[in-house]
Amino acid sequence: MLVIALCVQLVARVLCEVPPAPPQNIHVDNWLLKWTPGTKDTDVTYTVKYSSFDSEKWMNVKACVKISSSSCDVTSLKAVDELGCVKLRIRAERRGLRSSPVEACSNHTDSCTPEVVLTAQPGVLMVHLSSDNNLTREHADNAKHRVYYGKEGERLKSYIDSVASLPIDGLQEGDRYCVKVQYIYHSEPVGLPSCTQCELIPKPKSELSHAGIAVAVVVPVACVFVLGLLMAYVLIFHCEEIKRLMQPPCQIPTELFQFTSYQHHPVPTSPSEEQFDVITCITPE
Repeated sequence: MLVIALCVQLVARVLCEVPPAPPQNIHVDNWLLKWTPGTKDTDVTYTVKYSSFDSEKWMNVKACVKISSSSCDVTSLKAVDELGCVKLRIRAERRGLRSSPVEACSNHTDSCTPEVVLTAQPGVLMVHLSSDNNLTREHADNAKHRVYYGKEGERLKSYIDSVASLPIDGLQEGDRYCVKVQYIYHSEPVGLPSCTQCELIPKPKSELSHAGIAVAVVVPVACVFVLGLLMAYVLIFHCEEIKRLMQPPCQIPTELFQFTSYQHHPVPTSPSEEQFDVITCITPE
């Protein structure tokens, strides 16, 4: 009975096991492959594989087999191909269960990864590509760019093959669109694709939103209205106070103080007075 119970428990555990989440943000910086673990579990290992453009086989990178770190030096792959153009992918593994493989991209432009510059216009995303590269010089029109594009957050399924720069039109204004580009030779992918870049597709300047126009008009009018009400309130209910504040201070000139200190002095009479006879009668001669 004990053996049967253990077997049942083991079978149930195996059936409940799920593969680990695949790694994320996989990119190459100067032949150093880096990634972000898709899970916090510590018992997960990672294996990196490569494939050259003239082969469909994926082979292990010897220094990057079942490692627990989140980076691996792949400098040894320079000697694998004439141009050093290889594709890389990585998968996670835990107790024999493997995640789906995820291909790496490159943040740096070189002979195997195209240079990409994006400019957005209303309804259009312009993808600027350079034809000055070893692959194009050696293989001419047989070497092209494969431009993958789509909305941000969605898988980049759509693509256009082009030798030179190209516009992607018919895009939804106000949404963000993403692009990644990879070299192709006779329609077969070559080397690492560029890492995904995204741009916002702007709306035409003439089509300002009604909300923007309302804000631009209503806010100044509201400010003037509130300021007018405030001035009317002050003039009506504080008129007397304003008058008092506007009156100049009253000061008495200093010249007037000399008159207030004046004292009256009687005029003295003459000490000697003349004596005259009183005329009582006047007779004619």
